[in-house]
Amino acid sequence: MLQIAFIRDNKEQVIKSLAKRNIDARPIIEEVIALDEQRRAAQAELDDTLSNSNKLSKDIGELMKSGEKAKAAILKEKTVALKESSKTLSEKAESLANQLTQKLYTIPNVPADIVPEGKTPEENLNVFEAGEIPTLHEGAQPHWDLAKKYDIIDFELGVKITGAGFPVYKGKGARLQRALISYFLDKNTDAGYKEFQVPHLVNEASGFGTGQLPDKEGQMYHVGVDDLYLIPTAEVPVTNLFRDVILTEAELPVMCTGYTPCFRREAGSYGAHVRGLNRLHQFDKVEIVRIEHPENSYKALDSMVEHVKEILRELQLPYRVLRLCGGDMGFTSALTYDFEVYSAAQERWLEISSVSNFETFQSNRLKLRFKDQDGKNQLAHTLNGSSLALPRVLAAILENFQTPEGIVIPEVLRHYTGFDMLD
Repeated sequence: MLQIAFIRDNKEQVIKSLAKRNIDARPIIEEVIALDEQRRAAQAELDDTLSNSNKLSKDIGELMKSGEKAKAAILKEKTVALKESSKTLSEKAESLANQLTQKLYTIPNVPADIVPEGKTPEENLNVFEAGEIPTLHEGAQPHWDLAKKYDIIDFELGVKITGAGFPVYKGKGARLQRALISYFLDKNTDAGYKEFQVPHLVNEASGFGTGQLPDKEGQMYHVGVDDLYLIPTAEVPVTNLFRDVILTEAELPVMCTGYTPCFRREAGSYGAHVRGLNRLHQFDKVEIVRIEHPENSYKALDSMVEHVKEILRELQLPYRVLRLCGGDMGFTSALTYDFEVYSAAQERWLEISSVSNFETFQSNRLKLRFKDQDGKNQLAHTLNGSSLALPRVLAAILENFQTPEGIVIPEVLRHYTGFDMLD
């Protein structure tokens, strides 16, 4: 959530920056500034009323001491009126503050200066590409056919148990899935990230804290009886570990990683682009989260990008890095890099990671602060990234490493799988 003081002081810049998201933000920005002026006026009037009431109370005390009860009685009548007035003003100020907060919740983050302009994913900027795209043998198959051929993923069984988008991993497929999770976690912890196991359901406050609510409310599974949400990513519970926390400057950076299943209601469309593992309602993901000093957050973002690059190099997957344009960025992000791997069987790029800096957008909602060297509380910067989301990584491994004899397991994973070939 943007800070109202920042909006007031930088109104035209905020409107101009949000135009990168193809949003005409002027009406909502003008509205929140007007609401804030009303709130401040009501608060100032309330403060004056309370001050007058306190002064009258002291005067009443002095009059009573001096035996001037008649004069004291007159002042008591005035204090009754002031108390009624202060109650009304307090309710008004609180109502305006709530209205202001709800409006602020609807405004997305301001894009960083280097975010390219654009409306669609086609306008994202390709900033890096590496790896060799394999030439597959004749008769090579997409992963959904390979999964059936080698009996490692059963999509139909998942439909029977739950519905479309909930695959069942079997035998060596389950082992390979577990190998990827262990490998990702080991890479992250070796890089200094502390591992957490977190709940897979969160309350409403957690959803608001990281910005999934109200923006993505319809995309989250909601447990109505208990008013809880199944997590769309480990970012939500991991970042909320630090909600309402004041860190010391010496504790920064905070680096966290965690594995969770993720749940998303997005239905998608029919066709190869969402077939098999390409889009799921439940999938596994390993996440990295960082809490940084504002002066260091963009260096940290670069570090996270390099970390994901190293993982993909070790997996020997061809990949590219995209700097997302304003129209394709998430609601909470100031700057996002997407990673895509190339699927040789599908002959297209598959998104497998997003690495983002949210600056103070989440920490303002979370009230996540640190105490600087002068003893003042400042909002920290939060960052997160997929490291990595498993479904499309697994799809790319199955497709890119297939041979007439079977599917070769990337060397870096063989220590975890215990086998070097799916055949």
